[in-house]
This record gives sequence, structure tokens and C-alpha cells, in this order.
Amino acid sequence: MALADDSGYESVICVKPEVHVYKIPPRATNRGYRAADWKLDEPAWTGRMKIISIGKLAYIKLEDKNSGELFAQAPVEQYPGCVVEAVTDSSRYFVVRIEDGSGRHAFIGLGFADRGDSFDFNVALQDHFKWVKQEGELAKEEASQSTAPKLDLGFKEGQTIKISIGKKDPGAKSRPMGSGLLLPPPMAKGAVLVSPPGGQQSPPPTHSNTASLLDFGGRVPAAQPTADLWGDFTAAGASSSQDTAKGWVQF
Repeated sequence: MALADDSGYESVICVKPEVHVYKIPPRATNRGYRAADWKLDEPAWTGRMKIISIGKLAYIKLEDKNSGELFAQAPVEQYPGCVVEAVTDSSRYFVVRIEDGSGRHAFIGLGFADRGDSFDFNVALQDHFKWVKQEGELAKEEASQSTAPKLDLGFKEGQTIKISIGKKDPGAKSRPMGSGLLLPPPMAKGAVLVSPPGGQQSPPPTHSNTASLLDFGGRVPAAQPTADLWGDFTAAGASSSQDTAKGWVQF
């Protein structure tokens, strides 16, 4: 049979060194072909099978084992489809529609001696047309993106923009900073807090905050007694005289 147009890049996707070709009777019913109806022990031809891909098409080529002369070929446009059909009673046999390049076609039986070879034949065709489907989907996406209107973010001729670089507003009031309060220094050791007459407690003696902040280790001077303090002692002792109080002062 004549070769079809083989122009373009060819990719070999499956090769099996031995396959069998059978003459098959016409299909008796619409239920499919049965390999049991063939003369499986008398193949019409035995040789090598090769599947090649050219673009979206796959070609099943039957060639002589030794010379490589083409015996028949079947262009496959989709799978599963009418070009390659599995039989109903075995996984090792298929019905293939071959063409001679002039428009004439015929149906033959194709069989594999090993079940693994028939599996590889089936998977090679499935993978090829899965790739064809993915390529078609990508092409559709690219076409839809190219026809979609593009967003123009460029400046038009004569168009300007104004940028404000955050200057301080002279009328704005500055936020007052929080002032920290310093606690009074601790009371000197030995200092006595005495309530004045009338029951009101006088505040503890305090020192200058500046002095306490600048003193980095010196001893804090003891608090000096005040006149009110001695007055409390005078009030506390009703039987003591003022001279006795003066004696305490002189001591």
C-alpha cells in the first residue's frame, strides 16, 4: 500500500517487534467484533508494528521485520474512535481500519502474542491524544487572552500628576508629651513620723528631687527634728514642765 504524506516532524511513541494481522469476517451484529470468529492459528501476515506521531495525528505502521517495507498503515485522528476498536472477548486483539492513501480503506484484525504488548499499544494512543487535548485547551486560553482588551496604565500626552510629600501644617497643634512623675525619695533611717496636735498627720519630710537624682551613692542625711516635733512631746506629757523640755534640748 502507498505511503501517506509523511512531511513534518515524526516522533516514535511505540514499537512492537511482532504482531499478527488477520482477515476478519464482516460484523454480524452491532455488539462488536469477536476474536473467536477469526482464524487465530492462521494469521495473514506477521511483522513489526510502529506508532508514530506527526502533529496531532498518530499513524499505526505495519512493516516487514527485516527490510522495513511498509505493509499497511492507519492514520488515527482520535482514540477511542472508529479507526481502532477493541474486540469484545479479548484484550490482545483489535480491529484497525487501514488506508492506502488513495481514499480506499479496509478493516483488519491486529493481534499481540503478549498481553503486555497490547497494553502498551493502548496506552501509547491514549497518552498521545491526551496531549493533543491539552494543547488544544492551551491554545484556546491564549486566544481568549489575546482578544481581551488590555488595561492601559500609561500617561496620556500632557497628563500630569501631583504628589504631596507630607509637610507639617503650621496650624496643627503639637501633641503634648507625657511628663513622668518622680516618686519622693525614701525616708531616712531613724526618722520618726509624729502626728501634730489636732490629730492630723503631717507629710513625711521630703528632699529636693534634684539632689536625690544627682546623688549616686552618698548617704542620705538624716531628717532634722522640727519645732512641731518637740511640741508633740510637750503636749503628750501633761505633768512635764517647760524647763524639763528645755533640759532635753540642752542635752
